[in-house]
Amino acid sequence: MGNYLLRRLAIAIPSLLGISLILFVLLALAPGDPFGELASNPNIPPEVREALRVKFGLDDPILIRYLHWLVAMLHGDWGFSFASRIDVDQLILQRVPTTLYVVGSSQLLALAVALPVGVLAAMRPYSVFDQIANTFAFIGFSLPTFFTGLLLILIFSVNLGWLPFVYRADINASGWQWVWEYIKQAIMPVTVLGLFQAASYTRYVRSAVLDVIRLDYVTTARAKGIGERKVIVKHVVRNALIPVVTLVALQMPSVFGGAIVTDQIFRVPGIGSLLISAILANDTPVIMAVTFVFACLVILFNLLADIIYGWLDPRISFR
Repeated sequence: MGNYLLRRLAIAIPSLLGISLILFVLLALAPGDPFGELASNPNIPPEVREALRVKFGLDDPILIRYLHWLVAMLHGDWGFSFASRIDVDQLILQRVPTTLYVVGSSQLLALAVALPVGVLAAMRPYSVFDQIANTFAFIGFSLPTFFTGLLLILIFSVNLGWLPFVYRADINASGWQWVWEYIKQAIMPVTVLGLFQAASYTRYVRSAVLDVIRLDYVTTARAKGIGERKVIVKHVVRNALIPVVTLVALQMPSVFGGAIVTDQIFRVPGIGSLLISAILANDTPVIMAVTFVFACLVILFNLLADIIYGWLDPRISFR
């Protein structure tokens, strides 16, 4: 296992370097200037504008700027946000807990819905339950998150007044009241993200279980007199989860990206809203840092998927 992890890390490092170089070059060549508003501000002398550009190396060649960024990143310096006027790492760390809470809760909800529904639908193919599950799954991943988000706001916030439609980081409460308000404001964004992911997971779980449940070793286990529940849990579900792990691992970074829409709808102060505001303000250090974090998440979750493979299927060896 240790040698396998070292080999994967050895592959991941040049991959991340290549990704970071491509991202940096694209952002450097993109139109716009982070100090563009300073050029139109008559209250800022030209020498001050020039000194700032020299300080941040905006007029240096792209390769030199990339090397400076890479060396600073390796030393823990993620850059300085031109818009927020604070270090990028502090800005991201302020948003990470909220993003992890919303995205993590939505994934738990998605798996809690998709696994039992998908397994039960596969055990009774073409039954009434299976048809209902498939119908709701098709509806779930056909509707975009911005539509379902606005629909939930209209129903539960505007008409019923049960849930707040704006996510607030500073809740004026304490004790259990604070906990309840914190949970209540996350119900709609977690539901929107979770049910959207659950729709696609359900179809995938159903298909994977159907493929496994017809194999010979499952028939043999039943012929030996093993209980149906034990056959499904131990022999069917465990092996069917191997391709599902791939789907979940590969979609986790896209879930963080998909949370951008949800963050904007519900005003969630997460990584998604930070990226949108940075793009609108042409805050390239923040854009570079957030997109690089997304790239790291892709490689991290691929590695986690490979490790979980070995736990689900002992036949898989890490060589």
